[in-house]
Amino acid sequence: MNVKVIMSWDIIEGREQEYFEFVVRRFMPGVQKLGMALSDAWVTIYGDHPQILVGAVVPGENRAKEIIASEEWQRLNNNLMDFVRNYELKMAPLAGGFQF
Repeated sequence: MNVKVIMSWDIIEGREQEYFEFVVRRFMPGVQKLGMALSDAWVTIYGDHPQILVGAVVPGENRAKEIIASEEWQRLNNNLMDFVRNYELKMAPLAGGFQF
């Protein structure tokens, strides 16, 4: 069964330009290279919710756990932490529509 890896975070104020360059050039391509199929990305413009929400589909929970445990994933996430705060990651069975 496919699972959805759901990540959310807030961008550190003053780091927005560097953040976007990192995400577009390194994070998203790296995530895809590891075997996650990016499915959606959302930006909160109003309300008390994480600023960014990213979803990726992985073929199976075991594969998702392998990716998250990999050195490359750890490296990507450690680099992401230079630009974000309030990072959260969770996995859920893939369902139709918006998942948070």
